[in-house]
Amino acid sequence: MLTVLTRLFRSPELRGKLLFTLGLIALFRLGQVMPAPGVDVAVVRECVGSAKGGVFDMVQMLSGGAMLQLSVFALGVMPYITASIIMQLFAVLVPRLEQLRKEGQRGQAKITQYTRYMTVGLAVLNAGTIVALARAGQLLPGCPRPLLRDDGLLSVTVIVLTMVAGACAVMWLGELITERGIGTGMSILMFTQVVAVFPAYMSRIFVMSPVSFVVMIVAGLFLVAAVVFVEQAQRRIPVQYAKRMVGRRVVEGNATYIPLKVNQAGIVPVIFTSSLLYLPTLAAPLLGAEARAWVELNLTSGAHPLYMAVYVLLIAGFAYFYVSITFNPAEVADGLRKYGGFVPGIRPGRPTAEYLAYVLSRLTASGAVYLGALALLPLVAFAILKDPGTQQNFPFGGTSVLIMVGVGLETVKQIEAQLQQRNYEGFLK
Repeated sequence: MLTVLTRLFRSPELRGKLLFTLGLIALFRLGQVMPAPGVDVAVVRECVGSAKGGVFDMVQMLSGGAMLQLSVFALGVMPYITASIIMQLFAVLVPRLEQLRKEGQRGQAKITQYTRYMTVGLAVLNAGTIVALARAGQLLPGCPRPLLRDDGLLSVTVIVLTMVAGACAVMWLGELITERGIGTGMSILMFTQVVAVFPAYMSRIFVMSPVSFVVMIVAGLFLVAAVVFVEQAQRRIPVQYAKRMVGRRVVEGNATYIPLKVNQAGIVPVIFTSSLLYLPTLAAPLLGAEARAWVELNLTSGAHPLYMAVYVLLIAGFAYFYVSITFNPAEVADGLRKYGGFVPGIRPGRPTAEYLAYVLSRLTASGAVYLGALALLPLVAFAILKDPGTQQNFPFGGTSVLIMVGVGLETVKQIEAQLQQRNYEGFLK
């Protein structure tokens, strides 16, 4: 890692990209701590400090501490991430979107434009829900004073528009990082959100119990090492290409492989499941006292068996569904047959597609078990230890570790690829 950073700073172009990315990250964090107009900052800080555990810590972790503080960038990257996932699902269900996806760069530009429109719509919905809960005193239950200085229609509209504009600005920052910086913009910003709240969590644990702090650090290191190992694991399907004529030239056959990751779905199932499980908590105050009590009892506490069962089942279901729409064995088999490639021992065409689907199904089963175990690990530990203090401050959740490790590995790979490209250019010169 240090060698990569040293080589990175030696390249003026890459050094400029890195500094540009760091500048946009600093701007992003500034927007996350800047309160929206009309918000009583003192009351929000007081109530956020007293609202801990369960869904509140999850929201704080995924938003970088911005959502419950009603800041300008309170929505963070979640509207864009959710819109991207929904568009990927629609690309399989809607024939028009599937046709655009096959048109190459032009079609992808259209899909990106549709994703932006959906991001704005989701941002309006999310901001309206958050401000409505804050106005009704349900965003931070138990808060004795109102979070808004003025709950009139004009003031509420200004706050909602500010948050929506902040979500659009975050989307723009992510695209700028992707185009002119290092790494994938939205992934970098999500990584920033998760890492930003870690020092506060770790300091709280250290103040409560230094022994628990040391144990948690050691357990966290083992967990991160295990995640890195699984995220790098892959099944390589061997592919052999026969000799073929290209114009008047004979192209020699070569051997390669199709890499299929164990966790082919990545972080998407966990993020989507967390978002779905958060919806009942948001909607419960609007449904009545009985519904709210049932949701708080069954779907808010991570130690409840029903919460664990629903969590694991949704993760497994989304893992299979997402892999099925992002990797099409029939298209891969058709592409291999078109260019003269074949899997040794498997006939080209339909038998190859069936073989790839079989291998992918087994890998997805392993990946779903891995994601479910990783997500349940802290919840089971909390249920066994029954330590509320540790539960409220545990930072090594499955979602946060997956985001940090996944984005970190992907960014390092992109940096190494750019360094190798520039080394080859220097050699040619």
